[in-house]
Amino acid sequence: MQNRKQAGFSLIELLIVVAVILIIAAIAIPNYLRAKGQANEASVVQSLRIIQTSETAYAINFPTVGYSAALSNLGDGGASPCTPSPAAACLIDSLLATGVKDGYTITFNGDGGTPSFNYTLNADPFNRGTTGTRSFYSDYPGVIRYNQTAAAGPGDPALQ
Repeated sequence: MQNRKQAGFSLIELLIVVAVILIIAAIAIPNYLRAKGQANEASVVQSLRIIQTSETAYAINFPTVGYSAALSNLGDGGASPCTPSPAAACLIDSLLATGVKDGYTITFNGDGGTPSFNYTLNADPFNRGTTGTRSFYSDYPGVIRYNQTAAAGPGDPALQ
């Protein structure tokens, strides 16, 4: 009789490999999500700075209007090529003009005056702890403030 030797892996060997893969995934996934959240936060802070700069340019280009009445007024209004006007100033990309960026919702509030002399910006994560851990706030002077647990406001600490 011949002694047959089977080729391949035993069930125990396969289970050990699967267990090792699961352990590595359990370590890697939380680190990946934390890094993704930090990248989203950095992106939204940069977006707030872009909006602030665009608001200054808007107020210079349309002095009778002052600051824009809505975030969408800084965008292109869907026109290509874009011709600058108070309703579509062509200063920010169309995605940012929607107020949704990298796991955050950006809310713009003008003061309602004509000309407008003030505005506020809030950026809040879609899911706190997943898409970002901090909310951000800024207004006319341009200081960006943050809050770890709730919507940020003018009394919160400033970013360094």
